[in-house]
Amino acid sequence: MASDPDAPAGGFLPPRWFIRAAWRTHKALYRWSRGRFGLRVPRSDRYGLAYLTTTGRRSGEPRSVMIAYFDDGDAMVTMAMNGWGAPEPAWWLNLQAHPDARVELADGARSVTGRAAQGEERDRLWDRWREIDENLDGYAARRSTETAVVILEPRS
Repeated sequence: MASDPDAPAGGFLPPRWFIRAAWRTHKALYRWSRGRFGLRVPRSDRYGLAYLTTTGRRSGEPRSVMIAYFDDGDAMVTMAMNGWGAPEPAWWLNLQAHPDARVELADGARSVTGRAAQGEERDRLWDRWREIDENLDGYAARRSTETAVVILEPRS
């Protein structure tokens, strides 16, 4: 079957409002269940799910969001994708202003410091995401800016 040259790159992607609503619903389920549902450990073929709490860059108040991630040694790796929409996600802007954060994982909580991967490290981690999501490059092409690969390193 020939592919449609007018179809968007990256395969099917639901509308951004739907993606954002799904993540909000996921967060609500996690909070409603007091952490019993909603988190998962990553495997080689799928990302894990975590609950990230940052400090608001303007308010100074805690701000929480569900994120997808995979492990890279002791660090966690996620994408600042905002449902593949153009704006940077608020959690990433918050993390740039206040790099220290907290992450709730299926196997416990940890304090982390966030930063963007650069150069060869970014390329290596992007390639790892490609192993999990074959449509990654097509989805990222929908954004007008480069999608940050975010590393959450354990804080001592």
